Amino acid sequence: MKGTITTNNGLLIDLDGTLYHGSNRIEGADRLIALLREAKMPYRYVTNNSTATPTEVADRLTAMGIPALPEEVCTSAQAAAGYIAERSPGASVYIIGENGLYDAMIEVGLKPTDAEADFVVQGLDRSLTYDRAAKAVQYIRGGAAFVMTNPDLLLPSGTGLLPGAGSIGAMLKAASGQDPVVIGKPSAILMDYSLEKLGMAAENTWVVGDNLATDIAAGIAAGCGTALVFTGLTNEQNYERYAEAAGCKPDLICKDLNELIAVINGSRPS
Repeated sequence: MKGTITTNNGLLIDLDGTLYHGSNRIEGADRLIALLREAKMPYRYVTNNSTATPTEVADRLTAMGIPALPEEVCTSAQAAAGYIAERSPGASVYIIGENGLYDAMIEVGLKPTDAEADFVVQGLDRSLTYDRAAKAVQYIRGGAAFVMTNPDLLLPSGTGLLPGAGSIGAMLKAASGQDPVVIGKPSAILMDYSLEKLGMAAENTWVVGDNLATDIAAGIAAGCGTALVFTGLTNEQNYERYAEAAGCKPDLICKDLNELIAVINGSRPS
């Protein structure tokens, strides 16, 4: 156990299920961010979403009354771009994904191409065609490194659950015979990228989220403290079942964001 969160710590905060549901702000989300800003606690919004740019994510949060700036956002697309650029500056990349992934690659000097490339980078692509998937498989089998932004099999939507980036990745893996490097939660790669942007060491940082298998597992993998909030996927009724399935437990549990605020303020009853 890492004790409790104090104003000397930094926070890496999940979005969907933690601060909002769809387009609806979760109770206390605005007050939590206001507290962090007032206390000058460093934080970043950390998301497995690879389709949106940091500006788009910040605009969405702001529209819900949650203060956000693009530089406070860390996406799996940015972390994937950083991972590739660090290992192969200026590399060519064949992208299966949307604007957020293309923008992230270009921003760090990588070169998107429709021809054979050094890397195949795959995220969620809601306009994916068979032809583009076939080319990705061909390039991976030809020696391109395979990088997947996030392993989420399902994507929540207003009409129910839809196939996510992980489902596309499962198809490419099956056809190519190659396991991808996974960037997003529960991998530590996205968390390490976010810690670098935060400017804090893992041992002084807490990951806050609603999902044991992604948020909490990623925080543990990165060496951070972990705080689970019962605001989304996990609740008091399913906690033990989900903890067993995920193979991990958080350092701290809060029933909602108001309780998390009380913890940071030092006012939660023991």
